[in-house]
Amino acid sequence: MPFIGKHKEVLTLILSTSFYVYIAFFLERTSFFELLFCWAFLFGSFYFLIKNNQLSFKDLVRVSIIFRLIFLFATPNLSEDFYRFIWDGRMLFEGFNPYLSTPETFIKQRLNPINEANTLYEGMGILNGSHFTNYPPIHQFCFLIAALLSGKSILGSIVVFRIIIILTDIGILYFGKKLLERLELPVKNIFLYMLNPFIIIEMTGNLHFEPVMLFFLIIGLYKLHQQKSNLAAIFIGCAISVKLIPLLFLPLFCQWFIWKNPSKKIPFFQQIKRENLWKLISFYSIIFVVTILLFFPFFSIEFIENYTKSVGLWFNTFEFNASFYYLFREIGYLFRGYNEIAIIGKITTICSIIFLVIITIYRDNKTFKNLITSMLFGISFYYIFSSTVHPWYMATPLLLGVFTKYKFPIIWTFVVILSYQAYSSLFWKENLWIIAFEYILLFSYVICEIEKHFTKKMID
Repeated sequence: MPFIGKHKEVLTLILSTSFYVYIAFFLERTSFFELLFCWAFLFGSFYFLIKNNQLSFKDLVRVSIIFRLIFLFATPNLSEDFYRFIWDGRMLFEGFNPYLSTPETFIKQRLNPINEANTLYEGMGILNGSHFTNYPPIHQFCFLIAALLSGKSILGSIVVFRIIIILTDIGILYFGKKLLERLELPVKNIFLYMLNPFIIIEMTGNLHFEPVMLFFLIIGLYKLHQQKSNLAAIFIGCAISVKLIPLLFLPLFCQWFIWKNPSKKIPFFQQIKRENLWKLISFYSIIFVVTILLFFPFFSIEFIENYTKSVGLWFNTFEFNASFYYLFREIGYLFRGYNEIAIIGKITTICSIIFLVIITIYRDNKTFKNLITSMLFGISFYYIFSSTVHPWYMATPLLLGVFTKYKFPIIWTFVVILSYQAYSSLFWKENLWIIAFEYILLFSYVICEIEKHFTKKMID
């Protein structure tokens, strides 16, 4: 038995299991302070387990899987998004294109195109049900698997979703460990992702599919480090077809392909080798082709209109747990008297693009560790300036941070729980003082960490 004689570890695991059981089966989303207490305890336990030398790599693997299996038969109580997932999957199963209609359209016409249509619509809520789906094709394929295996049971679909997410997390563990070995980093770093309560609760518990996207992304990065760029491109294309967010990373790969082992005596543009340029073009082309092929079965003019409209909502309509965006919004109120999200959303998007261009051109991304660090800062900057930052978005910075010297994504996954205060009553309402406190804590740590690494670099 692996844990015999490890009394503190056993007690920590028993208490952590109890807290996960409570969150999975008994906690209500409106019970914010109960959630906050559970969250703080589980992060404390997470820190203890990560720092504990008594537990082997295999022990931590077992614990990671056991914690996830606790949620297997629980209905998510912190998110309603899974109802829309089930709706889209069953629409596909019945032969409908989920991108061409909204659930609200069918319900208002008293039509039931799928099993349990009214129950699913009530569960997802009016806001979700009134918009076109924005989930890319591999995401939709996961929904279809649930419809195929459990087309008449909501709980059955939930179990299928969870199995998919748990399996992809195991895949992240496997390839993440291999990539850490290649980068000569401690392999136990992968548990900063695998054992993080945020990942266990938000992904396995609340059924957000970031692990599926990250599974393809981590394989892509692993293959890229192996110099198998064509295979890497296929997997990165698949990652984009789960969540669009990896599109942000594409410019950052330029230096990795083109400017290796540069000479300071020769202008960089004269060091571009034709074969390296063709490798980069091939890499981007394969990503583009894979993405187009996966979207192709759904393609139509109406699909393009609906999909762009749905994605545009994140820049022009939705607001949640933002940082600088809320500050810009308050300034807009002072000068204009009303919320100009359409203008501010465009400005913050442009700021993110400019930042990505800067770190693409001027930051040294020629080593793999530097490349991943640039990816981490690129995605973090994007979220810092976004108008909508749902908690589960932090999975991407967290996993990227595993392969860098920066640990602020772990702090972000801890403080992001404060955003759940908005659900502490029946009527959704954010307390901006709490949001400000969340980001003050985060930015304070980020500044201290960057200063520490900068000082260390200057000394070295």
